Amino acid sequence: MQDPRPPPQGLSTVEAKQRLMQDGANELSAPNQRTLLRIGIEIVSEPMFLLLLSAGTLYLVLGDLEDAAMLLAFVLLTGTITVLQELRTERSLQALRALSSPRALVLRDGVQQRIAGRDVVLGDWLVLADGDRVAADARLISANDLQLDESLLTGESMPVAKFITPLPDDSNDDLNNGAVYAGTLVVSGQGLAEVTATGKATRMGGIGATLKTIEMPPTPLQQQTRQLVRWFSALGMALSGAMVVLFGWLRGDWYAGLLAGITLAMSMLPEEFILITTVFMAMGAWRLSVHRVLARRSATIEALGAATVLCTDKTGTLTRNQMAVAELAVVSADGASLRLWEQDQTHLPDVFLPLLEYAILASEPAPLDPMDKALLALGTRHLPAENLHPDWRLVHEYGLSPACMAMTHVWQAPHSTSHRVAIKGGVEVVLALSHLHPEHTRMLTDAALAMAARGLRVLAVAQAQHAGQQWPPSPQGFNYTLLGLVGLADPLRPGVPQAIQACHDAGIRVLMMTGDHPVTAKAIGAQAGLLTHNGVITGDELATLNDAALSERIRSCTLFARVQPEQKLRILQALQAQGEVVAMTGDGVNDAPALKAAHIGIAMGGRGTDVAREAAALVLLDDDFGAILKAISLGRRIDDNLRKAFAFALAVHVPIAGLSLMPLLLNLPLMLAPVHVAFLELLISPVCSLVFESEAPEKNAMQRPPRPRNAPLISKSLITSSLLQGVLVWLVVTALFALLLYQGKTPDQARTASFTALLVSNMALIFNNRLLAGGILQTMRQPNPVLWGILSITVGLMGAILLVAPLRALFHFAPLEPGLLLTAVGLGGMVLMLLLGFKRVYRQP
Repeated sequence: MQDPRPPPQGLSTVEAKQRLMQDGANELSAPNQRTLLRIGIEIVSEPMFLLLLSAGTLYLVLGDLEDAAMLLAFVLLTGTITVLQELRTERSLQALRALSSPRALVLRDGVQQRIAGRDVVLGDWLVLADGDRVAADARLISANDLQLDESLLTGESMPVAKFITPLPDDSNDDLNNGAVYAGTLVVSGQGLAEVTATGKATRMGGIGATLKTIEMPPTPLQQQTRQLVRWFSALGMALSGAMVVLFGWLRGDWYAGLLAGITLAMSMLPEEFILITTVFMAMGAWRLSVHRVLARRSATIEALGAATVLCTDKTGTLTRNQMAVAELAVVSADGASLRLWEQDQTHLPDVFLPLLEYAILASEPAPLDPMDKALLALGTRHLPAENLHPDWRLVHEYGLSPACMAMTHVWQAPHSTSHRVAIKGGVEVVLALSHLHPEHTRMLTDAALAMAARGLRVLAVAQAQHAGQQWPPSPQGFNYTLLGLVGLADPLRPGVPQAIQACHDAGIRVLMMTGDHPVTAKAIGAQAGLLTHNGVITGDELATLNDAALSERIRSCTLFARVQPEQKLRILQALQAQGEVVAMTGDGVNDAPALKAAHIGIAMGGRGTDVAREAAALVLLDDDFGAILKAISLGRRIDDNLRKAFAFALAVHVPIAGLSLMPLLLNLPLMLAPVHVAFLELLISPVCSLVFESEAPEKNAMQRPPRPRNAPLISKSLITSSLLQGVLVWLVVTALFALLLYQGKTPDQARTASFTALLVSNMALIFNNRLLAGGILQTMRQPNPVLWGILSITVGLMGAILLVAPLRALFHFAPLEPGLLLTAVGLGGMVLMLLLGFKRVYRQP
């Protein structure tokens, strides 16, 4: 059974690195990258940039060189800040592209390694298994019932069988001539292949296929954001046009009217909204990748904060997926009792050798499955060399199927005309095929239940003999003799009970769906901290339930055993019909429909198939259950911080727009000019996109129920609350400006004090929106180095403007006496107190 030749080694790591440098990455074309020039062109075409440029040009035409120079300096500064933000986002996206490259399992230094497909090089040995997508063109070295879907190349939908031996010369089936090709999909079987071409040199590259960055359709949040931007932009343009006409007509000063119109347009353009969405989604995906979670679709990040149910499998997610044979059980010679072997016994009695021998024969010759590896490891330690049968040939194989949940292999010894059949699988299936005495069936069933109650994965093993070359259509066609039971232990991953308790605290139900025995499922569920008091629903019971009955059962039951992949999809759809937001894990080809249908499909990056990863929205690169909890926690953090950023962006524009309209409404001098709005934008944009994105999670983020599924992030309540915050700032600053003018202060003095109060009030808006709930002490103590850095720069710039005479002149400011300066700053502090008090009364959801 085992290959007597030395095990394959593949390339060395050093050699692989050299070939990667020499030949380049295994990709058909580099992903579209946003260059510095492209980013610059996009910035120049932004409405805010064009308005700043228009105002600067207007000052130049009118000969006001100082104001023109100042505005053009703001144009340069704003452009520089935007470029830095864009480059930061682009670096995050580049890192994600590297992670999202299709994965490949290769042999390097004799060890199987999962690497990015782009890192595959000439000479690499690819390990192929069910559900994998072939990473490069390659020549088969070994193949076991290998079939590939090559419709990507040929258009033919039927799988193609692959052989090592070349076909006859007169065969036209060139695709079946011992070769596999990049982009094709392994439908069944296993294989080992040596890479012969990568990148553009592959068959796919030869026919001109091009890999482009996938452009996803806009998410609901993006659609809502764009709609708000359109509304505010249309309103701003209409009001600014009316401002120009009315100002010129009523006051006869068309120059001042034009400046007032530009100022109003700049104040009402909510360009930060799209920036917020873009930066938060990119940075959120990057933050997930730090926790070894790959977000393949931005809509997932929106859904994470609203997840209410998590459906997880057992093996490899809740458990380590590091199987070890814990127990063996065989019927005693007199048939009256069972003999049991446990893994702490150093010697394996001879009576157990046939059970272990045929369990290995029913496993893959080059095992990838953890159970097969565990059996082979035990057999290598305890079986005589001849019982490993290195010279036997695998001549036929029956895979797992819904009709027979067992693996069956047919072997032929040298110079023998008969065949040995080995089968291992579910206890109920193999016992039924073995036609045992009822008493023996009861004894073995009780033993299997006892093993399962100890949390073991239990398999039954049987053997048969077969003469001739005609194979039965299914494994049921052989006459089996039962050999015994195998119990395999797969311990829980560290931290799983704590993670599941954290999910419960966060209002998230955790359901476990497994192919294991119900007793095993209940034992592992209890160890993991799942709610087990409502029993287990089996696949057989599930098949008898109509949709209404299933909907009622899943309201209270959290354990599902012996379920088929298609039944996972049915459970998922029943949960969704109840209004749940469902996250689901999976790893196999058959899990792909459920992963795609789930609100948050989660694929295993290590043991999962390429098909599962492509169907999923999230990929756990380390197959760690704790990473799911981290992803949900981060999703809630992003949820909260998005609402904070949108609330601030809406609120901060209200007083700026109101103060731009004020001269016309109250017949007062102009308070704000384009230069003032440009300065305020230096604070607003980075606060929206960087400060709030960097905010730490709310303390109760994982101790409260999820956000309702249909509740939009930009809710009516949030809009109302933000507008009220902005109106409060507008009224306070307007009252100060009017009062100072009434007291005989010059327009420049009133403007200086009022602008200082506006700037401090805008800072108050930041602090008010940093926490969804909390007072001034909590707000101030919340750590955020980015916030304090930006505020320090802003205060420094404002101080320079107030103290340096040439800068004061550019802003049309006047020197402020200390008392007036303190009044302006004090008003900003008063605004913060009022806002915090207002938040206690009016709590936005």
